[in-house]
Amino acid sequence: MRTTRVTVAALLAAAALTLTACGGQPVDPGKVTQISGGQNKAKAATVLDRPFTKPELVLTDTTGKQWNLREQTKGKPTLIYFGYTNCPDVCPLTMSNIAVAKKALPQADQDKLQVVFVTTDPERDTPDSLGAWLRSQDPAFTGLTGDFAAIQAAARSLGIGIEAATKEADGSVVSMHGAQVIAFSPKTDEGYVLYGEGATVDDYTKDLPKIIKGENP
Repeated sequence: MRTTRVTVAALLAAAALTLTACGGQPVDPGKVTQISGGQNKAKAATVLDRPFTKPELVLTDTTGKQWNLREQTKGKPTLIYFGYTNCPDVCPLTMSNIAVAKKALPQADQDKLQVVFVTTDPERDTPDSLGAWLRSQDPAFTGLTGDFAAIQAAARSLGIGIEAATKEADGSVVSMHGAQVIAFSPKTDEGYVLYGEGATVDDYTKDLPKIIKGENP
């Protein structure tokens, strides 16, 4: 089994994981105040002894309507990821891996699974652009955009650091963000499993049937 069990305190104390600039450039770990880490790269799933509370987060979905994270994922197996649509590598790969693994589930389980992509670049990721990007991954995925401060606070409550998008000297815009996926149990509505950016299609394919049931992968 590719699973390890750690405490949230151990995750937050570890300095190994830094923010990722999509494109492969790491951020100085000294700038990260709350970033979850400590995941052994040989392990796909990190099971938390002290699960995260689901953030109180109300944002705008890809149809332009308000979407309440707690209310609309209550009692449902849920994966949450913070990223942005202009990311050239980590974000599309992560969403693609989850989308492919999801298709391996029975249809009833596919219908149960909630996959929520929260943008870290809300200025550019409008409901329309976010919706178009996610439809290329899986039309059932939920995309959320809105106030950056609210998004950043929600991410930090899950031990994920993000920074406001900045423009580089070459004119490109980069959004720094933690690349973890948090799985929330349908039994407790708590975030109890963490995946790093190294998680593969095979990892998700193997683990999702248990995530659907709120079991440890």
